[in-house]
Amino acid sequence: MDERELAFAADAIRDADTVAALTGAGVSTASGIPDFRSEGGVWDEYDPEDFRLSRFDADPEGFWRERVELVEEVYGDDVDPNPAHDALADLEASGHLDGLITQNVDGLHQAAGSDDPVEVHGNGRRVVCRSCNRRYDADGVYDRVDDGEIPPRCDHCEGVLKPDVVLFGEQLPEHALFRAQTLSESADTFIVAGSSLTVEPAASFPRVAANNGATLVLANLESTPLSGRAEYDFRADVTDVLPELADRVTDA
Repeated sequence: MDERELAFAADAIRDADTVAALTGAGVSTASGIPDFRSEGGVWDEYDPEDFRLSRFDADPEGFWRERVELVEEVYGDDVDPNPAHDALADLEASGHLDGLITQNVDGLHQAAGSDDPVEVHGNGRRVVCRSCNRRYDADGVYDRVDDGEIPPRCDHCEGVLKPDVVLFGEQLPEHALFRAQTLSESADTFIVAGSSLTVEPAASFPRVAANNGATLVLANLESTPLSGRAEYDFRADVTDVLPELADRVTDA
């Protein structure tokens, strides 16, 4: 990484009135969570059609059996935040990050200390009742499934519980999209970390920011469709780039 570029990017973050960030799969894979979409990823082993909303509604028992298997394989027992998560939480705590948008559903930003990130694809650490919309911590529900309660049901209304993630064929949460759009429109500096910027609508958020004059800071191993528009384009591991930026911003 170029030291001058890091210094200038840190200045852009520190001097901005409003800073927003978007994180993608590259931030989660650094914690050992496999990518879903890339070659050799989760969807090469599992059929995405088995995780459609229509399948859940038609066969909640079969859906939950396969969901438990997928979660155990993808997340295991020891998945923790990595230095990229910590760096974003540090930027937020120091007042240099005003909003965090994530495509990830693992809840690791909250575990690192980020407050109320915008989760455009939901959060796999929660479940939601299809009938009354009450939400519960997922761990206890998975324990109930392991004990034979398939499908698990709401304690309040007996409705069927669903993982609180956006399934194939399901609309993205409107409130999350509104918050993400608002952050993107107001940002003076927009950080993208670990996203290929190929999945909509998340890929549109930094584009909206750039169209409104924001400085783009990209950190991704590969080029993205917005690399040509970014003032700072770091082709490096997010666990190296983000801590370096956070240290330079907070230590100045």
